Amino acid sequence: MKRSIVILGAFFATVAFAPRSSAQASKMAVGITVPKPATTDTMLVPEITVPEITAPKIAVPESVTIDTVKKIAGTKQKSSFLTTAPGIEMQNYRPEDKRGINVFEAPKDESIAYEGFKLQWGAAFTQQFQGLDHSNTAAPNLVTTAGVTTDANQLVRIGHGPNNATANLYLNGQLARGIRVAMTTYSSARHHNETWVKDGYLLVDASPIDWKPLNNIMKYVTIRAGHFEINYGDAHFRRSDNGNSIRNALVGNYIMDAFTTEVGGEVYVRANGFLAMGGVTGGESRGMITSPQRRSPSFLTKIGYDKQFSDNFRFRLTGSEYATASSVSNTLFSGDRAGSRYYDVLQNTSSTESAQAWSGAIQPGLSNSIHSYVINPFIQFHGFEFFGNFERAKGRAATETANRTWKQNVGEVVYRFLPDQRLYVAARYNTVKGQLTVGAPDVSVKRTQVGGGWFLTPNLLTKLEYVNQKYLDFPTTDIRNGGRFKGFMVEGVVAF
Repeated sequence: MKRSIVILGAFFATVAFAPRSSAQASKMAVGITVPKPATTDTMLVPEITVPEITAPKIAVPESVTIDTVKKIAGTKQKSSFLTTAPGIEMQNYRPEDKRGINVFEAPKDESIAYEGFKLQWGAAFTQQFQGLDHSNTAAPNLVTTAGVTTDANQLVRIGHGPNNATANLYLNGQLARGIRVAMTTYSSARHHNETWVKDGYLLVDASPIDWKPLNNIMKYVTIRAGHFEINYGDAHFRRSDNGNSIRNALVGNYIMDAFTTEVGGEVYVRANGFLAMGGVTGGESRGMITSPQRRSPSFLTKIGYDKQFSDNFRFRLTGSEYATASSVSNTLFSGDRAGSRYYDVLQNTSSTESAQAWSGAIQPGLSNSIHSYVINPFIQFHGFEFFGNFERAKGRAATETANRTWKQNVGEVVYRFLPDQRLYVAARYNTVKGQLTVGAPDVSVKRTQVGGGWFLTPNLLTKLEYVNQKYLDFPTTDIRNGGRFKGFMVEGVVAF
């Protein structure tokens, strides 16, 4: 604990004494300075009389509510902080850097004019330094393999050091006005070290046919189709996604992490702050035609309200539901193919980086049928943010005849300060409770995370976290009995 306190003190001392530019604005908005007219040498230029021209006056409303991304995209002259960020060229695009924080669904506003076909590449890279220790009280579980006896409940010894880097590659193509194709590739991940495609989809925010009735409809409607990260809940907009952790104020994701990609389509209707979404997918992370008798579609719904009441106050509240009656392998809570940020915690001596990729997380095993819903409130006032995640999931595995229930509650606060909100502190409390098997008593896991981060540029973030996680009421035969891990994580990320 003393070591963690020293590291935290050193981190904030570095920030406190870092030099600050006098050219920084107090917000990410920028004032435009009009240059003084140049003085002309009248001795060299003959005098010319020009009739006086009076420019027409344009009335502008005193207050106009504009989407955050639209403000950034439309700003011609940026602050010194924003000059290092790449220009936004895609329509209805959520930036991968700092400008994408607290942007949930891709913005509906047409903040960028359509100028023909465009192709845009991007990338993100993340690496951690891990300083965690773990312990348990599980009873010995002796296993003999090839004449060698080992204790399967003995924890692997984990030291302090860097984890392997992870990386994402982004490709976006503007095909027509309001029509964009997007693809994300995991260049390197904990679970899969080889390069592979995470998702690829078509986003339609404008009518491909110039017909007035369709144009009027598409003012409010968005269509997404392909293989994509499903829009269940709002937490997946604030989590680390393999190589890109710039939107996560802390290092680890939730204990029970609702994140997966599926093949299907979603339709959105947005107007005056209200949001409604309905979707249908194949119910699994892979599109397959085998075992049709064991498969059924998944149905997604989300309703919500998101309003920027003033420059300093925003309120958002959404409710989401996900349901599938039958699946060979549903992955709503096990679809994060990148793996956990906490390497080898509460794993035995045979643990490997990829095979035990979800160490520290709880995967409830509701792989055959599942019905889950979540409520997400979000409040932003000046630099203060509160985000909540109140979730309940019920379902079963293929070998079970009855349903089990899991509940998860998360409360997170973030405070951003200094010019351009470069520095922030954050805290999160996460609890999970449910049954490991049908009829068994509930077990629970509790995690506390505190930390902070510093944006050196909009594309470069370094952050520090202290984490303390406890496992309660697990059976004595389970390696997680009396389990606990705690310590610090340092993480750096580049995203553009």
